[in-house]
Amino acid sequence: MFPFPRAQSTNLLARSLSGFLSGLTFLILFVGCSEKEVTIPPLELPVVEVIQRDQPIAFEMVGETRGSSDIPIRARVDGFLESMDFAEGSNVKKGDLLYTIDDVPFQTGVVEAQGRLAEAQTALANAKSDLDRIRPLAEMNAMSQMDLDGAVARYEASIGAVQAAKAQLDQAKILLSYCRIYAPIDGRIGISKVEVGEYVGSLGSGALNFVSRVNPIRVRFSIDERSYLRVARHMIAIRDRKGEEDDPPRERTKLELILADGSVFDHVGYVVTTDAAIDSTTGTFTMEADFPNPDGLVLAGQFARIRAHVGDEKDAILVPQRSISELQGNFSVFVVGSQGEVEQRKVEVGAKIDQLQIITSGLKPGEQVVLEGVQRVKNGMTIKPRLTDFNETQAPSSTSSPEA
Repeated sequence: MFPFPRAQSTNLLARSLSGFLSGLTFLILFVGCSEKEVTIPPLELPVVEVIQRDQPIAFEMVGETRGSSDIPIRARVDGFLESMDFAEGSNVKKGDLLYTIDDVPFQTGVVEAQGRLAEAQTALANAKSDLDRIRPLAEMNAMSQMDLDGAVARYEASIGAVQAAKAQLDQAKILLSYCRIYAPIDGRIGISKVEVGEYVGSLGSGALNFVSRVNPIRVRFSIDERSYLRVARHMIAIRDRKGEEDDPPRERTKLELILADGSVFDHVGYVVTTDAAIDSTTGTFTMEADFPNPDGLVLAGQFARIRAHVGDEKDAILVPQRSISELQGNFSVFVVGSQGEVEQRKVEVGAKIDQLQIITSGLKPGEQVVLEGVQRVKNGMTIKPRLTDFNETQAPSSTSSPEA
């Protein structure tokens, strides 16, 4: 071994210690700089201020239009169709001739029935003549009581035969009248299901056409049990205000008809009939309403929405539907404080109004809630709020909203 001199060993140790301290200083500075680089600024999210106003409450239900009377046109006798006496798709009046069926066989039936009636009437005349001759002779004991009874029986039987023959003649005439098919109501007739020359019958051919009365137009729709209770309470309140003791008249509940293009129909409608009970399988209640349709704008078979106004809610609290989170039937919103701190708060929801939802409890006027990005927000975090104007009538792009 060749040991270093003491002075050289001391210098080497000093240089090693100085290098270690320099490296440690660099590491501390590097870590400090790294921490500054990964600092994340607060998340910027749009927020809206809670709305407070007097809010009209309305329900919307999906329905289907139909004629206030939809009558199928059917053949009541069998035969070949001779003529079609209307313009398809036109308006017809009650009693207008629609179809004519070949009536030759039925005219023959009438003639046969008339012949049988003539025979029966001749037999009745003979029986009456015999009775008129035998009765006085029997009273003088010139003929037996048995002969008189036989004459009376033949006379009464002849009366029955005449009545039966008259009924057969009436039946033949009725069948003959069925060869001409008339419009049962005023309305619009559709496209015929059969052509002239086809064989139609009372059983196999089905309906030849339909006549639909479209003024007024009828809309059938269903509402859920919760909406039914709201509407029913509204109707009862109307009755109580009017001081009536009977059931609330349905016609006082005014309805609006919203067409497929989003426009509101010019005429208001009224409920005219309802089902007897709520359907236990679907939990819905079926109702029908009539709307005046003098111009024939609305046709049967269209899909439409019904809007029913059921009152006003004073000082209602409303927030956008997409700001509400729902988990297993529990609803909450993220309330933003003055410093950007977020509080997840449970709320109770009421009716939907366009893209807004009434909050019945849990919020106060003037508070702000997170509008979008609620999936990225957690209770207690701090965000950078950006106050946003919300268009309450514009439908959201692809966001889900809680059910009222």
